[in-house]
Order: sequence, then C-alpha cells, then structure tokens
Amino acid sequence: MAEKKEKELSFEESLENLEAIVKKLETGEVPLDDAITEFNKAMVLAKSCDEKLKKAEESITKLVKDNGDIVDFQVEE
Repeated sequence: MAEKKEKELSFEESLENLEAIVKKLETGEVPLDDAITEFNKAMVLAKSCDEKLKKAEESITKLVKDNGDIVDFQVEE
C-alpha cells in the first residue's frame, strides 16, 4: 500500500508521524544527513498540523443566525 502524502494525512496521522520523528531524533543516534531529512519532514508535518488547527478554529468561531447570516462567535460578559 502506498503511503499517503503529508498533505493528505489527517491531523491525527500527521501528529503521530511528527511525534515518531521527534522520538527518533531525540535518540541522538541518527546520522546528520538523515537527521536533516527527518527534520525537514517534521517541519512539513508541523506546518500541516498548524494549518488544520487554524482552519478548525476559524470554522468553530463562526455562528449561523436564523436568517443564514454568518457571524463571529463572541462571548458576552
């Protein structure tokens, strides 16, 4: 089975892969060239996770009124 591209992974899959890379790099036993490659993969995964979190935040901070208007959610104090 072909591995999914990073941009096709779910948030959970991306986070899991990112955590695995971090654990691997934390051992300190990864050759420099491999560490750089893994670090670059981690950065792509981190960016993907960040974008998905921002998109989720934007979608849950909107409310749809009865008339169909979309407004920002605000807590009235």
